Amino acid sequence: MHTLDGTDARILLALVRDPRQTVVALAQQLGLSRNTVQARMAALEKHHAFLPFDHRISPAALGYPLTAFISVHARQQQLEALAISLAAIPEVLEVHGLSGRADLLVRVASTGAEDLFRVNGKILACDGVKRTETSLAMNELVPFRLTPLLERRLRD
Repeated sequence: MHTLDGTDARILLALVRDPRQTVVALAQQLGLSRNTVQARMAALEKHHAFLPFDHRISPAALGYPLTAFISVHARQQQLEALAISLAAIPEVLEVHGLSGRADLLVRVASTGAEDLFRVNGKILACDGVKRTETSLAMNELVPFRLTPLLERRLRD
């Protein structure tokens, strides 16, 4: 695992503030050479520091305003095949393997309650699913962020 240094953190913080900046603009802003910024960006990309662009698109803007988290209790021997089946459901945004009571936490987007019922049925129909528990996201209190971690890296 690649560990970020202060220069990497400065580049990433600048991109958080303005993700559309060019390499030249980043270099000027940070007082670095264009080649340094370009090499650092390539290394960050190689080490998977950047998430896919679609992570930044709101499901609500696509007509899916309701977000829910579905806890899935699964047969352990079928987790790999189950992950493939879940990935085939368009409304499934992400799936995390868990320790604890549930085996998987599935984040889904839906157009409303009836659509969520349909999506949950698709998940229940996947081989390996024993049962599900659904929780509606009522409000996003702390959105996904990494800025505090990047700022901490600068102080370390």
